[in-house]
Amino acid sequence: MTVRAVEVIAEADVIAYHSARHGRSIARSIAAGHLRADHIEEALVYPVTTESTDHPGGYRGALDEFYEEAAARLAAHLDAGRTVAVISEGDPLFYGSYQHMHKRLAHRYPTEVVPGVTSVSAAAARLGKPLAEADEVLTILPGTLPEEELTARLAATDTAVVMKLGRTFPTVRRAMERAGRLDEAHYVERATMPGERTADLAAIDSDTVPYFSVTVVPSRIAAQTATPQPPESPAPEQEADEVGAVGQADHVDEVGQAGQVGEIGEVGEIGEIGEVIVVGTGPAGPLWLTPESRGALAAAEDLVGYTTYLDRVPVRPGQRRHASDNKVESERAELALDLARRGRRVAVVSGGDPGIFAMATAVLEVASQDPYLSVPVRVLPGVTAANAAAARAGAPLGHDYAVISLSDRLKPWEVIAERLHAAASADLALALYNPGSRSRTWQVGKTRELLLEHRAPDTPVILARDIGGPEESLRTVPLADLDPTQVDMRTLLIIGSSQTQAVRRGDGTQVVWTPRRYPEQR
Repeated sequence: MTVRAVEVIAEADVIAYHSARHGRSIARSIAAGHLRADHIEEALVYPVTTESTDHPGGYRGALDEFYEEAAARLAAHLDAGRTVAVISEGDPLFYGSYQHMHKRLAHRYPTEVVPGVTSVSAAAARLGKPLAEADEVLTILPGTLPEEELTARLAATDTAVVMKLGRTFPTVRRAMERAGRLDEAHYVERATMPGERTADLAAIDSDTVPYFSVTVVPSRIAAQTATPQPPESPAPEQEADEVGAVGQADHVDEVGQAGQVGEIGEVGEIGEIGEVIVVGTGPAGPLWLTPESRGALAAAEDLVGYTTYLDRVPVRPGQRRHASDNKVESERAELALDLARRGRRVAVVSGGDPGIFAMATAVLEVASQDPYLSVPVRVLPGVTAANAAAARAGAPLGHDYAVISLSDRLKPWEVIAERLHAAASADLALALYNPGSRSRTWQVGKTRELLLEHRAPDTPVILARDIGGPEESLRTVPLADLDPTQVDMRTLLIIGSSQTQAVRRGDGTQVVWTPRRYPEQR
């Protein structure tokens, strides 16, 4: 208890506290040494806690009625000129029962809220583990959330505390395991009180867990900085093709500084094998990063990737970053797998969705060879440029569509042209990646000519550039007016089918959409 809380109790005429129907109040037990015989005690006994009720308003109706009655009892004391202290375990406005009295009385009577020590702070103190350092994000969750929601939030955050366990414990434990956080999680029961218990969460029997317990996933930075880091040394140069695009497209060529490979560490002898996770950052910033990918990036000991994509990931103390040029895909994959062979948790950072013209294929190709066959590799989905651009424009990919890269660095133009002919003759909408770069300026013009053999001149074409980035632009033009000089490596093209519509809406904005229903052939 704080000094001010003791003072308030001493000054009060009435001491009010909440309890379940058994009549025992944790708040009263904490403050018992400061209560006097002349204090008037108001026990605010919940009619239900987790039980069922026959109240016509259901569980919520029963509680609302109780809060109204409890507030009326306290108001009667206040109207009689008595000072009322409502005592609450933890902090009164942090998942506290008092807040329901506050909402009903604070606007009618002079009110002082005395802050308290939350169970979150108490649990961390009893564990002796920092909750959060530097720029880490601490997420506090009620265990009553659905398992899927708990899993997503646990995967995305740096550190976490889950409260309100008891009956929810099996769900919370499964969510921890699914989010990959179980090994980091600790259990604290009745922190700072008689009967206190702490343990690793994985060791706890669900039948022994009371409501007043929490699970803590403490600071990763504290854990990582306590572990000595191996030295780093430069790696040799090797060229490769097409990595992800700056901003929107997942994959382009000619980006970055030629010949510059990042720093590759000497990580020692092969021991326990780690893991490689290939992560897509989406086409732009953190708003399009999935919770699962965010969590994987935070949990990694090493980040490997093209410099532009690594720059999107926050710097975390204790985490090693291996940045390289965009033309060393195979070497980048080999580095990640070598690190994992030596026990490191490695995230390979890719743009967009890593499986669409990006790093997942490069990693899996190398991982399918000796000596990497035993290294675990996971690929996490991301938002790809085509989906992001389509959403900005409306729904141009609402029916069948094809995704084609116009780059001829890894396949001959004849193959590209054949695929364009096939997709266009099938009346598929098209999402075209890598339409142009400094060294490839003719493909867009050639593509326009080829498509005009199958599509009407007024077919909508969306030019989506740097979608989600600071230089975002979106234009829709007729296919016949597609100007190759307006297309660069940060542009993605979406070509409509014969059914695609471009409509000017009442607010002046234009939307492009392709019907889900296709006309029957006659």
